[in-house]
Amino acid sequence: MEEWINAFLKRLENKNFSLHTIRAYQTDLQEFLAFFKARKQNDLKYFTSANIRSFLAALQTHADPARNTVLRKIASLRSFAAFLLAQDKLERNPFKLLPVPKRQKLLPKFLSLTETDRLLDTAAHSKHFAARDKALFELMYSSGLRRSEVTGLRIKDVDYFNGLVKVFGKGAKERLVPVTDEALNALKIYLAQRKNPQPDDALFLNKNGKPLTGDGLAYIFKNTAIRSHLARKVTPHSLRHSFATHLLNNGCDLRSLQEMLGHKSLAATQVYTHVSLEKLKSVYNHAHPESKENL
Repeated sequence: MEEWINAFLKRLENKNFSLHTIRAYQTDLQEFLAFFKARKQNDLKYFTSANIRSFLAALQTHADPARNTVLRKIASLRSFAAFLLAQDKLERNPFKLLPVPKRQKLLPKFLSLTETDRLLDTAAHSKHFAARDKALFELMYSSGLRRSEVTGLRIKDVDYFNGLVKVFGKGAKERLVPVTDEALNALKIYLAQRKNPQPDDALFLNKNGKPLTGDGLAYIFKNTAIRSHLARKVTPHSLRHSFATHLLNNGCDLRSLQEMLGHKSLAATQVYTHVSLEKLKSVYNHAHPESKENL
């Protein structure tokens, strides 16, 4: 089984899946492998519906994972099963008759305009990397890019004349996303401080002059969020959620937002309409004299 897990992960790498996604698959499949090794069943013939149920039951016994965490593990195993079926290594699909719990619908957590401004201002006053961090956070907020998309950018991907950035999203799918003048000006200032930058160079570098990684971005973001003294926990994805919510609240249509976010389906984008409705209800309850909040 271990040999085929490695082959599956290699296939994901060849298909240009993000490092973050590959790591998630690897973690889930290694946990699955360890479970079967402990039972001395390290063979594909044991990859059955019954044994998958045993694995999921063991997860609940030793921990209390969130429903979406369990669903992610199921998705990892499902993709692995599909890979094995394509290689004729399984006689039947172990997930065909396996019931899957529904995904827990959580509203995206986003920052208010005031909180966003505070975060961007803190980034702009970074002690050692103010120019880089200002450009980094302005770009993230103005474009709604994923973490892997930001770190994958090259200098040549920024179109200053048309105010666009070329992004390679999930599955190496290319899209063009508008960028604000504020972000473009911050990028110009940052790149002016770089030594002989070339078009194919990474857009953002770490303190050692190497391309910024996803983990490096998460570290920068964590420190900036702490220095911003925000009352809530924020992550790099918080800016993506904030970008989407703020655009929708100011009249952006769903189709345009879908294109900018790089969502495959409109259903993935529609979650932000629920966020906007929650905000609308909150404003209504606070403002209407006969609402429960004002009685």
